[in-house]
Amino acid sequence: MEKFTDYEKHIERIMGWAWEFIPNLIVAFTILIFGLWAIRFINRLVHKLFQVKDYDETLESFAQSFIKITLKVVLFVLVITQLGVKSSSLVALVGAAGLAIGLALQGSLANFAGGVLILLFKPFKVGDFISAQGIDGTVKEISIFTTKLNTFGNQIAIIPNGQLSNNNIINYDVENTRRDKIDIGIGYGSNIKTAKDILLQICADNKNILTEPAPEVFVGELAESSVNLTLRFWANNDVFWTAHFHVLEELKYRFDDAGVEIPFPQRVVHT
Repeated sequence: MEKFTDYEKHIERIMGWAWEFIPNLIVAFTILIFGLWAIRFINRLVHKLFQVKDYDETLESFAQSFIKITLKVVLFVLVITQLGVKSSSLVALVGAAGLAIGLALQGSLANFAGGVLILLFKPFKVGDFISAQGIDGTVKEISIFTTKLNTFGNQIAIIPNGQLSNNNIINYDVENTRRDKIDIGIGYGSNIKTAKDILLQICADNKNILTEPAPEVFVGELAESSVNLTLRFWANNDVFWTAHFHVLEELKYRFDDAGVEIPFPQRVVHT
């Protein structure tokens, strides 16, 4: 009978704890569901605010990422507290874990700091075409920890902000125009003046190439098997590559018609 009585007491204690805990669990679950909905709602409001005020897209993506992560941390604390964890215990737990997490996430903290630096100094913005970390692409998104680039092949390259803020970046869209440089080798038996006139005429016939500053051609090097000419011209960013590829194709056609040789590597052996 005594054992049976002990079982009853244990069951009563469990039932009593369950009746006390279940309401807290329901409330915590309700807070979680409502909190997640509120975070999505706030992010939509922030998005609409940026659209109305016409702010920089870079600031929008960074702000949305920061708000989302911050609010989720606050929501986590509210849910844990509602489940019965005392605030003092939670603060002590967070403090104890903070150091370990901070040491483990040094890279993430560096990426966060890099994102802040990018936001403040604006070496690039969403939509710019940049070259960084050996990757060329258009900036698609700047978040708290990473930056996404859309490459020529339509792949998404994700680069940590810490590396971006501490290394060289080439931004091709800061200025409205760009200068191209094309090196062309012609044979030693070909007429240099004829080749230069052809290159300048190609630029004159291409409407995408600017007349000011004027295109220029000069002898860049007397190499082992060729005379290397250098062509420089300016074009607007939006038609830069169109002009570049047109010049490369057109010079081959016109050099062939004029008898200007474009030598290829070869070795002559005399016996």
